[in-house]
Amino acid sequence: MERVLPPGRYGFFDLVRSEWTKIKTVRSTMWTIGVTIVLGIGIGALVTTLTSSHWSSMNLGSRVSFDPTQSSLVGLLFAQFAIGILGVLVISAEYTTGTIRATFSAAPNRSRVFGAKIVVFGVLSFVVAEVTSFVAFFLGQFLLSSPATHATLSSPGAFRAVFGGGLFVCALGLLAMGMGTIIRHTAGAISAFVAVLLVLPIITAALPSQLAQDIRKFMPDRIGVDMLTTKGQDFGAFSPWVGLFIICVYAVVLLAIGASMLEKRDA
Repeated sequence: MERVLPPGRYGFFDLVRSEWTKIKTVRSTMWTIGVTIVLGIGIGALVTTLTSSHWSSMNLGSRVSFDPTQSSLVGLLFAQFAIGILGVLVISAEYTTGTIRATFSAAPNRSRVFGAKIVVFGVLSFVVAEVTSFVAFFLGQFLLSSPATHATLSSPGAFRAVFGGGLFVCALGLLAMGMGTIIRHTAGAISAFVAVLLVLPIITAALPSQLAQDIRKFMPDRIGVDMLTTKGQDFGAFSPWVGLFIICVYAVVLLAIGASMLEKRDA
């Protein structure tokens, strides 16, 4: 009896399942997710524990200005590096190993393949970032025992900071994925991502104060701090949601450029 071979055509959801299989079976995925969770939760727990233990020795001004929500979420500002590395590896690792050629041979529609990668990584990073953010918040507030000031999700700005903090980390991961697609080299893309978060603010600080302030409010590190803050923002800074929108625009632009280059360049 003659066997009927599959037609060799793949729907988008078939590609999503394929990309999910890839990402969950790669060892680097578990490592980077683990580091994201440990940094996001652990650093916040450490900060809130130290604050609680030194509360009685803090002066009145420090107590009044203390932001319990931001203190518990400060680990997200470190976890963003790990999720960014994963975003780069999602695409650059296949170029490094050469398996991208097999992927495009099996599924020649590169735009669909790239779209499936974005969906899989986007959902994964969103879930990891939000779980990390909420766990960090609840654990941090638990560790801020009385008489230290603590918050609940119903406190002014708290839910926005917790939920928005997860969205911010997810958006940065997609931004890093765009960089990885454009550069196609793991070390180069990670270096560029770290430079955007750490080096650019240092360079900007050397500019005249007004110009530096105008530029700084567009930078991811400044936007991230503003998203996690519930007790006032720097003068001239964007509102948290406007800042998050700007990060999303950065990510969309880089992913769009990456998609265009993916179609034009050889695998």
